Amino acid sequence: MRRLFPPDRSAATPELLADREWREWNLDELAEAYAYPEEPGASGRAWLRGNMVSSLDGAAHHGGRSQPLSSDADMRIFGVLRGLADVVVVGAETVRHEGYRPARARKAFAERRKALGQAPAPAIAVVTASLDLDFAGPLFSEPVVPTIVLTGAAHHTHRADAARAAGADVIIAGDGEGIDPDGAVQALADRGHTRLLTEGGPRLLGQFAASGDLDELCLTLAPLVTVGAAPRIMDGHAIADPGRFTLTSVLEEAGFLFTRYRRI
Repeated sequence: MRRLFPPDRSAATPELLADREWREWNLDELAEAYAYPEEPGASGRAWLRGNMVSSLDGAAHHGGRSQPLSSDADMRIFGVLRGLADVVVVGAETVRHEGYRPARARKAFAERRKALGQAPAPAIAVVTASLDLDFAGPLFSEPVVPTIVLTGAAHHTHRADAARAAGADVIIAGDGEGIDPDGAVQALADRGHTRLLTEGGPRLLGQFAASGDLDELCLTLAPLVTVGAAPRIMDGHAIADPGRFTLTSVLEEAGFLFTRYRRI
């Protein structure tokens, strides 16, 4: 892996040039490169980061899954972003299609998480209107920390009861069936979860972007072309005034570009 941006401001020492040459980055270096802002919840608001992968022609998945677009380096960064987060927010459709399981507690991040007062592993927060989830599956039966269910007030009561019986923390974050993005982010912040990561899918990420809640996007650009009719990384109604982001970092490995943008 090598760093392409930002460029070094000085070439006075070999160390300052090291990131510009290809080398194997360890998990600590990647964790520093992707660290959240210090005390992201100091203002009472969480910091929401998105992580997605796209083909050169804009597909967010291939054959219904994102894995065919990924790489070893992409999966390392995927793991690091999870290792830094309090909560991973994901849509129910993505949970079903990608076969989501609970996040693991990883020794490499144990000390870092302990120092920040985080749980051993991030919780998975599933956004769902119908609560059509497998409450007997690993996501609810095997989590290191309880799985969170984010839904609207018009949820199916018996399904919510089933989720609670399975050990889930059910959060009402909207007046209708779906969630209010602002309400969901604030509800998680109120529980002390201020380092948020969303892995989509495209509809959920589009909701967060349209509401102005997406603070940062980590986008992997895969050197692949898929054609087809797969959705792009965000889906939904167009925003009247396009959100403006600034490029903060670009890493490269094997032709994959790992970009990072922050909202202005």
